[in-house]
Amino acid sequence: MDKKITIAIVYNEPTNTQYLDGQKVISEAGILKQEAAPTTSFDGTLVDLSEIGVVEQKEQIAETLEEIGYRTVVFNVDGDVSRLVNFLKYDKPDLIFNMCESVLNKAIHEMHIAGIYELMGVNYTGAGPLVLGTALHKFRVKEILSFNGLPTPRYQVVKTSLNFELDRSLNFPLIVKPSREDASIGITASSVVFSANELKKQIRLVIEQFDQPAIVEEFIDGRELNVAIIGNRKPIAMPISEVDMTTLPSHLPRIITYNAKWVKGTAEYECTKGVCPALLPPELEERIKSLAIEAYQLIGCRDYARVDFRLSKDYQPYILEVNPNPDISEDAGFIRSAGVYGLSFSGAIEKIVECALERVP
Repeated sequence: MDKKITIAIVYNEPTNTQYLDGQKVISEAGILKQEAAPTTSFDGTLVDLSEIGVVEQKEQIAETLEEIGYRTVVFNVDGDVSRLVNFLKYDKPDLIFNMCESVLNKAIHEMHIAGIYELMGVNYTGAGPLVLGTALHKFRVKEILSFNGLPTPRYQVVKTSLNFELDRSLNFPLIVKPSREDASIGITASSVVFSANELKKQIRLVIEQFDQPAIVEEFIDGRELNVAIIGNRKPIAMPISEVDMTTLPSHLPRIITYNAKWVKGTAEYECTKGVCPALLPPELEERIKSLAIEAYQLIGCRDYARVDFRLSKDYQPYILEVNPNPDISEDAGFIRSAGVYGLSFSGAIEKIVECALERVP
């Protein structure tokens, strides 16, 4: 390996937006938007918990790459895109390890950052801008999956809570989500609804809190499965992980809320534990892996991604989301699956870099 290769780990330091139980409570200006106590702070500033992991990972990934033999530099966009442009122009890294998930608290800018890499001719890990933008718009992914015959829960996009008509093909219970968020932002225990009144209330909350349409989806009662995929020409579906929710209190729905992912000390967080490999009949396991790879390729993912499923009680798998550039912290489902497959944390990071370097002329 050429040890002169320089890899820049690019991320964006999150600003003071706080989410409590999946709902935005602090605006960019630091204004309280609803009565709720913040759950954590980072360097004295309230932040979106889902982005703290990226900040914490950057040095670990840099150290790992240094140990492998690469030169590394860690670069913080810090909300100023012109800094990134100048960095790429004058420092000219050979590869970007892309960890930039948003800019100015807007997830949509994740695709724009990747677009800058493209325009400046710099190679980078993970998905391209079109894929990042498509994956962020949940209903677009579902359109692609449905058109190609892949199973996904029936759904409806709702732009207003006033005078909307529920599609007659949808049956309660339903789950209501923001249509353009990731990291379970906007997903709470109240997201699963059982009546028209609950539905209308949750749609209104999502639209008002996040200033975007809501996606209403049939709720699949069953198990939550994740398939980690790595590779390009012949992508590999690694052992399937399951989020075990059997110990959740009975009043909480069996879903992955924002609390379950990010807020330590909550019942959702403490009672949702990753298990790998998931216990599945071999034929079903292979079917789910095959569906995951097909979705990975249809959406246009590259290097690595995670495909999330619900498995109904009658053993029918449904694709919930395709997640390019997923969480790769050491305790994340992706790395858990990689470990069972036989890749250490260092091995997984090295494999992602090798996949990206295949694109270097």
